[in-house]
Amino acid sequence: MESLYLTNLSPVKLEDVVFDSDLQSQINEFLDEYEHRDILEKYQLPVANKLFLYGKSGCGKTMTARALAARLQKKLYIVNLSTIVSSRLGETAKNLSSLFKSVEHKKAILFFDEFDSLGSMRDYDNNDTSEMKRVVNTILQLIDSFPLDSILIGATNQIQLIDEALLRRFDLKLEFKTPSVTALDHYYTQLLERYPVEYQDITRRYEISYAEAKNHVFDRVKKNIIAANRGSKI
Repeated sequence: MESLYLTNLSPVKLEDVVFDSDLQSQINEFLDEYEHRDILEKYQLPVANKLFLYGKSGCGKTMTARALAARLQKKLYIVNLSTIVSSRLGETAKNLSSLFKSVEHKKAILFFDEFDSLGSMRDYDNNDTSEMKRVVNTILQLIDSFPLDSILIGATNQIQLIDEALLRRFDLKLEFKTPSVTALDHYYTQLLERYPVEYQDITRRYEISYAEAKNHVFDRVKKNIIAANRGSKI
């Protein structure tokens, strides 16, 4: 089972993840609710513990899962569903049950990346119908019985491929958009301030994801450092 998930990624501080104002507000509300779940449950009020993150690749979905795990002091299991579905089709339902069971006993966060790998399985035309139905029914049951002291997070770049029956199981649906100019400027400044001023001279690019912006900064800063130490200018 261990080959189906990652657990050893370094933690991320929530304040190091850049959100737009709406997304930041939703994250804060989720944390407030979850951190006060004991008193809310006392009054039989539902507590959100199933999040669905969607939007363009590189805009912070995985970083958000890592940051929430660090903030809530929970172990994070990162599962790539495309690996389970494509290479272990005959055992998919069993593997999913085992994954959920392992989290139930560890009070952890279970993060399903590429959730569309499961959601699109409602299209049975070119698949083993009985196996697909078994997998979908399994995942629906597992989500419905997911323990409140654990957190389930699904993520996708293609939300349109996911069946509504699966999406309805999630308490919150958070959209990660391409960052605005203001958000990217803040992110660039945050990244560059760790380097000496003489290495911070870069041309800022916009209408890109945070991951693309980070790669751009690293690439240009490395070139500036190498050029300065060679006594030449790029």
